[in-house]
This record gives sequence, structure tokens and C-alpha cells, in this order.
Amino acid sequence: MPSPPPDTPTRCGTIVFAGKPNAGKSTLLNAFVGAQLAITSAKPQSTRQRVIGIRTDGSSQLVFVDPPGLLEPHYLLQETMLDEAIEVLRGADAILYLHRAGDAPAPPLESLVPAGSLRDQPVATVYTAVDTIARDVWPHVSPPVFRVGFLTEEHSGKHADLGLDDLLQWCHAQIPTAPFRYDPEDLSTQPMRFFVAEFIREAALELLHEELPYSLAAGVDEFRESSDPVYIRVTIFVERESQKGMVIGAGGRTIKKIGAAARERIEKLLGVSIYLDLWVKVLPRWRKSPHLLRELGFSPPPQRRS
Repeated sequence: MPSPPPDTPTRCGTIVFAGKPNAGKSTLLNAFVGAQLAITSAKPQSTRQRVIGIRTDGSSQLVFVDPPGLLEPHYLLQETMLDEAIEVLRGADAILYLHRAGDAPAPPLESLVPAGSLRDQPVATVYTAVDTIARDVWPHVSPPVFRVGFLTEEHSGKHADLGLDDLLQWCHAQIPTAPFRYDPEDLSTQPMRFFVAEFIREAALELLHEELPYSLAAGVDEFRESSDPVYIRVTIFVERESQKGMVIGAGGRTIKKIGAAARERIEKLLGVSIYLDLWVKVLPRWRKSPHLLRELGFSPPPQRRS
């Protein structure tokens, strides 16, 4: 999309999503930007770090931020996720508070966050997944409360005419007059390495069960863009030796499936063919170690000691 003429007043602002895990934040982000950036999974807590999506419409630029879901933390990784969610809420120009329509009514957003987390920003409550329940039990709403839903494929992000356009119009109305922060062609501020690791986690979430997906992280060791196909080496981290065997699977079948599913999404985003080289390594108790969390790109609360 071309930039607006130099004399055209522009608007730019940050819209942050908020809600409990599995509220549909990532699906909504993908629908807004028109690309599969964020992990979408039926399993909760799939978003561990903020995902940023950019949408530029004419003279208006919306910077969407999808942080981890608001949860009651039980270990250090979850504390880190909650801290990140609160941090991005404080920096929002406006907030979309998402809640699944089947669990209506939504509790007050203030009840999900520590006191002082909000700055009296405009908040729109968004009931998601209205396409999964009968129309006669849809929540009765009016702006700034909205209903949104998606067509049949759960992970497509393709939106039906279920309030998305009205919600987008509300977002545009909340942002201030300001210069664009990013090139109008940009979809995100995050490097491709971030999305590679996320897509591998997404594939693992779908293929693995019970606690294992939550014990898994991924890190990109090498990203050789000059090669054809593009060579990407990734290490998958787990907490126990038994989990390593489960990720690899009999005869390497499971890790091959993870790689195939992730490669499809990576190639779609990159627009080129890739060779994805996956390895598995045991990092005991990494979810509870400040040092290991920092090594994996997280920012645990500073008061925690290694």
C-alpha cells in the first residue's frame, strides 16, 4: 500500500487485545492484518510473547498487539507472560477485551488485572466465536460491545460478516493524529526467526498432547537466506528426556510431522522454499528458571534470582 501524500494528516495508534487464554485474540489479529502471524490453537496459553500486527488503511495505521492471555500464574513462565500482558496494556491507546460468546457475560476487565494496570483507555468488549453458537443465544450487544465470528475453518482467520468491519471502524476512531510508525507495506515489526519458532510451536501444539506442548520451546540456531532452498536449523527444547522421545516419535515420525506442518506456514509467509532442520534438546525445568527463560528470549520479573 503506498504512503499517503505528504500533506495528508495521518493517524496512528496502538490497539492491544486483552482476555483470558483461548479467547480468540490470535485469530482476530490474523483477520485484521490478513496474514497468519499469530498461533491459533484450541489449546489455551498458546501465545507466550506479544505478537505485533500492522494494518495501514489510507491515512490511518493501526498497530495491533496480541499479548499472552490474562491468567492466574502457577510458575515463572506464566508470571513472565502475565507481566508482558500487563506491560502492553499500559501502553495501549485503546483496548479490545475479548471474551468467548458461549461464556457470556464477560466479567469486568478490571477484575482480570492488578490494580493500576489500565489508564482509562477506551475499551471495547468483543464477544468472539459467535459462529459456534446458535444465533438465538448470541449476546445482545451495542457499541462499544461487538460480536465477531469466523467461517467454518477454525484456523483460517477468514472473517464472515459478523461485526469485524464495525469493530475495525471503532479502532480507527480511537487512535490519535500522528505520523505513521512503520512502512505501510509492513505487516509486523518482528523478525522472521520469531515466526519460525512460533510456527513450530503451533505444529507441536496440534500434534502433541497433555502437558508436553507446554513444556516445549523452540529457538532458531541458523537462518541461511542465501541458500536455495533457504536453510533453517531449529532446536526444540523440552524439560525431560522422556519428552524428547515423544517429540521425535517412533522412527522420527512425530518430528517429521511437526516439521512438515511448520514448513508449510513458513514457506507461505516467506514466499520461498525452505529446508527445515529440526533438533531436540533437554533443558530441565526451563519454565521455572530465570536464566533459561532469558536464554530463550523471555524477560522474567527482575526480582527473580537465577
